[in-house]
Amino acid sequence: MNDRFLRACRRLPVDRTPVWFMRQAGRYMPEYRAIRARHSLLEICAQPDLAAEVTLQPVRALGVDAAILFADILLPLIPMGLQLEFAAGEGPVIHNPVRSAADVAALRPVDVDEALGHVLAAVRLVRRELEGQLPLIGFAGAPFTLASYLVEGGSSRTFLRTKRLMYGEPETWHALLGKLAQVVGDYLVAQVQAGAQAVQLFDSWAGALSPADYEAYVLPHSQTVLSRLAAAGAPTIHFGTDSATLLPLMAAAGGDVIGLDWRTPLDWGWARVGADRAVQGNLDPAALFAPRPVLERHVRRVLAEAAGRPGHIFNLGHGILPETPVENVQAVVTMVHEFSVPEAA
Repeated sequence: MNDRFLRACRRLPVDRTPVWFMRQAGRYMPEYRAIRARHSLLEICAQPDLAAEVTLQPVRALGVDAAILFADILLPLIPMGLQLEFAAGEGPVIHNPVRSAADVAALRPVDVDEALGHVLAAVRLVRRELEGQLPLIGFAGAPFTLASYLVEGGSSRTFLRTKRLMYGEPETWHALLGKLAQVVGDYLVAQVQAGAQAVQLFDSWAGALSPADYEAYVLPHSQTVLSRLAAAGAPTIHFGTDSATLLPLMAAAGGDVIGLDWRTPLDWGWARVGADRAVQGNLDPAALFAPRPVLERHVRRVLAEAAGRPGHIFNLGHGILPETPVENVQAVVTMVHEFSVPEAA
């Protein structure tokens, strides 16, 4: 099996730098758009055969070193009692947002095997298809990022409602994140048990916080999730955006691999994460639209900052954008593999 990705997660030597992409399955791929024309996002996630097929599409097309399960970070919120819709042009909308202690108390506990069994079935299907070829990555949203969607009722630029609850009702806030940490921990452990060989915790919006607020209001809950995963045996990736000032705290919260976004020079970020962790990153997703010589310079820069140290997984600083040319994504995989062969090899 191609185990470059798993070896890099553990900071072991590799024959070349492994590469995969956040949102490597999705709207930029014609194969995905063909399925999406017939099914909604939630319908694809609910049908294991469709979710497995979408997961495998980029594996066939790109030559990446890992597959990541096709799902959505908000799926665990549905069995908790949230009315979730993906509105055209608006993204996720939660019609009954959580804004009070009573709302938090009303959130239901989740039996992951029963309520999210379709996701676990997709994991098993993909793992069977990939057996002996590539590893499969599972994932979930981190407690803070899920809470921000719950409280805001959807996406936000200011996170004002989220922070008002966090600052104004800290007991309610910690009760909310405690419930989310329980569900997320259960969900990720179940994914590992179903066959995921690594998992990523997406704290996509943690960069909206100062280090002091992250430490007080978020770190303990992410730590709860990641400490449970440490016992599950699969490598964990802890990811956030706009997170340069948070990197030492995110590393303290846990994770074998810490994600770096494109705003953070990789060598600088790795120094703050610590030499005892692997790192993932950190090409700007917009660089995938650049002319090929410019794109090559970006790829070479990231690899130069990693300096061939064991423990670098090449990825984007966030997800692939919808209009991205597929041929440029393929080119990056080729470049990373070609440019990262050790000199002694």
